[in-house]
Amino acid sequence: MSTGYDVWFTDDASAFLARAGAHLGLEPVTGTVVSTTAQRFADAGVPTDLPYAWFAVVTGPTGDIEGVAMRTAPFPPYPPYVLGMSEDAAQALGLAMAARGEEVGGINGLRPASDTVAAILAAEAGRDLRVSMHSRLHELGTLTPPAAPVAGNLRAVRRDEAGLALEWIRQFFRDANVQAGRAPDDGHDADHFSLEDIQRKLDEGVLHFWVDDEDRPLHLTGWNPPAYGVARIGPVFTPEEHRGRGFASAAVAEVSGALLANGNRVILFTDQANPTSNAIYAALGYEPVADTIELRFG
Repeated sequence: MSTGYDVWFTDDASAFLARAGAHLGLEPVTGTVVSTTAQRFADAGVPTDLPYAWFAVVTGPTGDIEGVAMRTAPFPPYPPYVLGMSEDAAQALGLAMAARGEEVGGINGLRPASDTVAAILAAEAGRDLRVSMHSRLHELGTLTPPAAPVAGNLRAVRRDEAGLALEWIRQFFRDANVQAGRAPDDGHDADHFSLEDIQRKLDEGVLHFWVDDEDRPLHLTGWNPPAYGVARIGPVFTPEEHRGRGFASAAVAEVSGALLANGNRVILFTDQANPTSNAIYAALGYEPVADTIELRFG
């Protein structure tokens, strides 16, 4: 391990936030995935069906926190998620993760720290690396709603519509893979999302349908509860038969405006290989912030 670096692991989300919360608050946009997951676990408890559930804090020679990571993914290969940190800190994290002896099939997170950690773990296991997905994190600058009016309106998903919302979210992941030139199940894992996840999101009030004049759902937009003043939009899905009519732009614009009005910074991720979604969000005023990657071991 790099001289003077220490890596602390915990399965207690509240203890992690107590130690790393101020660090996460320094860069709440790029830290969004870790901070929202840790807060959800701290509030509701760690799901008992997760094969891995830990958070990590990397401190440098001065004792200051230089980076954080977590392993909480509910889908194979259960990849750890790595936030930005120095090369030395990433090397220390990679070596500490290797020393844990866990089977690791991939790494997700910000570049270049994720590349460094993945390279160490792949070398330790004698395996090759391949890129599963390139994503990009965007933050909303000046909101520019669609110029043309879009028929219908946005409303919350109802309890009796949970099954439809689940079906659409799973299809969102499959379609995102295909639109990016991959097989339906290569990249996003559609089936990891469950009815319990939908029920939680309904409790949080973060799932909305765009509906027509007869209240029939045409599109779904979701988001995550804010953490450190940052709200992350997603998933965003329009069934194939309803595409090309502006429902996604209208819904995301309305949700973005409401989140902004409540004092939040608003962000979202896009797959860099999906030109459709990237164009939609750029037109609304979303601007690139950082690149993330999903790496898998061969």
